[in-house]
Amino acid sequence: MTASGHDHEAAELCEPGLALYARALREGHVTTRAAEPLPCLVEAGLLQPDATDAGRLRPLPAALALPRLLRTMEDDIARRRRREALLVEAFEPLLALPAPHADGAHADTADTGAIRLLSGIDRINRAITEALSTARAELLTIQPHASHVTTALPRHAEALSRDQDFLDRGGRIRALYQHTTRHMPTVIARYERLRGDVQARTLDEVTKRLLILDREVAYIPANADRTLALEARHPALVDFLATAFDRLWRLATPMFPEAVQPPTRGGVTPRQRAIAALLIEGHTDAVIAERLGMNVRTVREHIAKLAATLGSESRAQLGYLISRSGILDAEA
Repeated sequence: MTASGHDHEAAELCEPGLALYARALREGHVTTRAAEPLPCLVEAGLLQPDATDAGRLRPLPAALALPRLLRTMEDDIARRRRREALLVEAFEPLLALPAPHADGAHADTADTGAIRLLSGIDRINRAITEALSTARAELLTIQPHASHVTTALPRHAEALSRDQDFLDRGGRIRALYQHTTRHMPTVIARYERLRGDVQARTLDEVTKRLLILDREVAYIPANADRTLALEARHPALVDFLATAFDRLWRLATPMFPEAVQPPTRGGVTPRQRAIAALLIEGHTDAVIAERLGMNVRTVREHIAKLAATLGSESRAQLGYLISRSGILDAEA
């Protein structure tokens, strides 16, 4: 391998580079000639010139090297985030322009601004607040986790005030959560403080976060950390999302104002049935925990109880017994 063919970021550390660095740690140094085909080691500062011998390179201790590499990666991520924000900002006015047809004519102006990309949590919240301030009928929301009620107190208080103003204007709120939030004090307290037509229900699994206002505008996350969001005003898209919400709502279990405990079937709890359904699909404990908003330890405890209830002695046998037991049948 030659230096000219050694094409990767310094912080990535290729396998030959890692092997040479390990050798330098064991022997205390390597020759500059040995490091020539692997410039990533010098660029990352893992090999440094020996003050007493120009033909040698000494290794940076691993305890210092790892934090340095991690900082390099964090700096790179921060740069990419800044570039992402600048790109979104630059394209936002362009997204509002009507799209041209193939013949050069502009599309129907009714589609202009039907979908808008919002960047930054503060800006997203401002857009939602502005839309809610003019809404009159209905707020539909799916909250996969309780993070929105455990944020900093000023933001939480602001959201409560915003929702209460909407209720005072005669609006109604319907919210869907996962079953794991049913007994969270923050979630319960939120609905006990709101006055008006407000209901919350829960499911084993829900979609990503969703807000629909008056069935005219919807907000959905556009990246994993929710620093980007799409504001959709296209009637067909908003109607599709609202219909999906309605169907999930009919399947959900009331949590507020009157909590209802899903029925136990054959000694198997609703939570265990949800886990059983994912088990027979072949999912690992970690995937099941993520899908149901639980930790892995709790999932394993439920699996152990499920195995005891069905008399299973192994995981493979448990899958067979679940299929035979009928606990997942719709009419069970």
